[in-house]
Amino acid sequence: MTTRRFGKIGWEIAPLGYGCWGLGGDWGPRDDTEGARALQRALALGVNFFDTAYVYGDGHSERLVGRVLRGWKGAPVYVATKVPAKTMEWPAQPTTPAARAFPTDWIIRCTEASLKRLGVETIDLQQLHVWTDTWVEADEWRKGAERLKRDGKIRAFGVSINDHEPDSALRLVATGEIDSVQVIYNLFEQSPEHKLFPLCQEHGVAVIARVPFDEGSLTGAFTTETRFPRGDWRAGYFKGTRLAETVERVDRLKEFLRPGVPTVSALALQFAIGHPAVSVVIPGMRRAAHVEANAAAVAGTPLTAEELARLRAHAWPRNFYVGAWD
Repeated sequence: MTTRRFGKIGWEIAPLGYGCWGLGGDWGPRDDTEGARALQRALALGVNFFDTAYVYGDGHSERLVGRVLRGWKGAPVYVATKVPAKTMEWPAQPTTPAARAFPTDWIIRCTEASLKRLGVETIDLQQLHVWTDTWVEADEWRKGAERLKRDGKIRAFGVSINDHEPDSALRLVATGEIDSVQVIYNLFEQSPEHKLFPLCQEHGVAVIARVPFDEGSLTGAFTTETRFPRGDWRAGYFKGTRLAETVERVDRLKEFLRPGVPTVSALALQFAIGHPAVSVVIPGMRRAAHVEANAAAVAGTPLTAEELARLRAHAWPRNFYVGAWD
């Protein structure tokens, strides 16, 4: 795969990264053997950015990623992880003080635990797993990031923005103090284009686009009869009439399929990497077959400016995360 610059840091990153939530659990039965095989296949195909988190299976994802990457003898790879809020609030609440959500010692302690699970001396990118701009002027998170960089425990620092709230980090991006933001961006959720992306480009902040498949719907594999396995949180995400409405909207996208973009999933990935502000897109890939299909999609024919413009009419503002865990 070709590469692109990761913001002002300048890392050369393949546009297809690896979202590692599914390797930790919450997506039905966990299969570490197949997960390791998928990670190894990704490395072989040129994927060099892996995004995990402390809370993905209580560290299980980090341990699996670390084990596989320690055996890799090829080109350099970059690993990102995340510190959860000490309050374990999802999403971040503007009324919660930064001193409660991300005290300095918590950020450092969580990072040190992640270092052990990953089996590395330095984490390439550490992120706060939630964010609200009411914390911009707080000292606690800033001191944590500064100390970790000073001590060589992290190379870069960023935040993961609340679901469907891309404008909640505009003040932070404008400070120029962070290296990256992670945000939901896909064919349905296009709102980051309006304010966040231009600001990131202005300040050299890398953009990590997560949920490019809308938790699976934009793979085109769902029907109104789809049922999720026991333990799969998406049963709540697509509950009630949500699944049927989503399937109907996905079906409308099939008019865009053509040679070079033969599937809805290829369309979704090409859309996500088609914006110049996006540094890397991180779909979840629990099987080697998923890796191969997504790598082929990213290497396919790019969407034209006219196609991208027409696809903007398919934006669908909504937040299915509300009530998904009830």
